[in-house]
Amino acid sequence: MAAQSTPHPEVNYSTRVDEISGRARTLNSVRAVIVILIALIMLIPVAWMTLTAFKSRPDAVAVPPKVLFEPTLEGFLSLLTDRRQLTAEQIAEYSQRTDLNWADQIALSRGQVITGASNYPQRLANSLIIAGISTIFSVALGLLSAYSFSRFNIPGAGDLLFFILSTRMLPPVVVTIPVFLMYRAIGIYDTHLGMIILYTVFNLSFSVWLLKGFLDEIPREYEEAAMVDGYTRLQAFIKIVLPQSLTGIAATTVFCLIFAWNEYAFALMLTADRARTAPPSIPSVLGTGGIEWAAIAAGSLGFLIPVVIVTFALRKYLLRGVTFGAIRQ
Repeated sequence: MAAQSTPHPEVNYSTRVDEISGRARTLNSVRAVIVILIALIMLIPVAWMTLTAFKSRPDAVAVPPKVLFEPTLEGFLSLLTDRRQLTAEQIAEYSQRTDLNWADQIALSRGQVITGASNYPQRLANSLIIAGISTIFSVALGLLSAYSFSRFNIPGAGDLLFFILSTRMLPPVVVTIPVFLMYRAIGIYDTHLGMIILYTVFNLSFSVWLLKGFLDEIPREYEEAAMVDGYTRLQAFIKIVLPQSLTGIAATTVFCLIFAWNEYAFALMLTADRARTAPPSIPSVLGTGGIEWAAIAAGSLGFLIPVVIVTFALRKYLLRGVTFGAIRQ
């Protein structure tokens, strides 16, 4: 009687490994598809805003909404210029002119004439100044505070950290009236300085807590070894801690910038003209006989671009900072 053959253990092992690898690849593919679908769904409002920015006024309010249309810069023209309505005689007179540029021709097609530049570019510049400087101050002060809490034995550190965090629990709109009265009394209402101070204070608690988590993951032995070699505490911080905390600094910078960039309530109630930022200015774009949806979409698109550029520039550090922290073994 012939002896029965038994499967070789190595064959069963390799088959099992292939099955597990196939399942892992399938699972990764399913996850990738789900992530792509979620990303596409979340980008639908941005894509629709971009399309609306290049629509004419009739196309922007068409029912049902138009996906295929003839692109125009009418929305950007409405956003960046001030115009006045012309009478029928004035329209006929302007139509005979040969020195009209493309912007004048678009305005004339709507029975309007350009009277000057709008205040949107200045409002966008105010947003850049206030959000940028306040973010720098928030991250710089937060980094020094977080380093102190992370490296030194501070009496009552837990209570102090909770007090710092508690300032983030308060809805900003609750303190708007007291801040308004205080700013009017000391003369910094509707100033860049007042908004920079306010945004810095409200971002500082978030900055301290986030950066402390990153600094706690950097081994103290690195600094101790540097100080043994003759470095001062400040030199060790600059040359050892700072380079290793770039991921945490990048992540904190992006989040603080987004808050200061998008903030609406303070910018609406604590500014009037000189320091007014873009968020409260964009919804106020009104046209003759209705809301200029194309201009609002164009303003929102222009407002979105700077944050996208900063986030894209810091993407390498941001991804590492959000996922793994700042530790290097």
